[in-house]
Amino acid sequence: MVRRYQKLFLLLMFLFLYLPIIVLIFFSFNQSESMGNWTGFSFKWYKELVNNEIIQNAFIYTIVCAIISTFVSTILGTIAALGIYRQKRLLKDYVLNVNYLPVVNPDIVTAVSLMILYVSVGFQRGFSSMVLAHIMFSTPYVILTVLPRLNAMDPNIVDAAYDLGATPFQTIRKVIIPEIRPGIIAGALIAFTMSIDDFVISYFNTANGVTNLSIEIYNMARRKVKPTVNALATIMVTVIIMFVLIINKISSKNKYWRFEDEQNT
Repeated sequence: MVRRYQKLFLLLMFLFLYLPIIVLIFFSFNQSESMGNWTGFSFKWYKELVNNEIIQNAFIYTIVCAIISTFVSTILGTIAALGIYRQKRLLKDYVLNVNYLPVVNPDIVTAVSLMILYVSVGFQRGFSSMVLAHIMFSTPYVILTVLPRLNAMDPNIVDAAYDLGATPFQTIRKVIIPEIRPGIIAGALIAFTMSIDDFVISYFNTANGVTNLSIEIYNMARRKVKPTVNALATIMVTVIIMFVLIINKISSKNKYWRFEDEQNT
């Protein structure tokens, strides 16, 4: 009886969390503009998105910004994780606590802080400022994803590489990077997902004419809530779910490889 109530509670909880998204996806295929009256199945709102030049530009800005910020933040985060890994316990804990600040800090505080910084130094807001902002908030997530894999790595492997005559650069490229590759890939996927999904920080740190998909959804909803908004939001939700599934798949493989290594040792 208790187990039955637990399953019912779990079902209700997931309905509460995901029913709005399901309804949004459902009405993105609605024939009419009505947000609550189903009149027939149609792809007309997705076709309207494809022919919308503003949406096309926002999509390009979103993807290019996500690719650049992911590439840079993955490199910076991996290098930072390698540096943190080699530090003593006290300094490592201090640096990690500092790294947690952008993660736990409210987005609105980070957004306004970056906007004030750009204005104070005279940096013109636009695509470049948005990319820098995305790199800033994505890098800590990469560090937090790569560092556990470094901690799980056998330190004797690095010592063995040095004993065999490898240089520090060769050790990083041929020993450490292959060992922590699942963490790097997972960190890159998280950074890409965070960049695509971001609204608040992007909204405060861009200029007119430069928007991403999240900002465009907000602008469309302010003017008039049409099923076009549902269609665009559905595409974003689908992309994010896809990346989340890939991240979970990589994480599960990471755990399996770690278990296999422990069994072999």
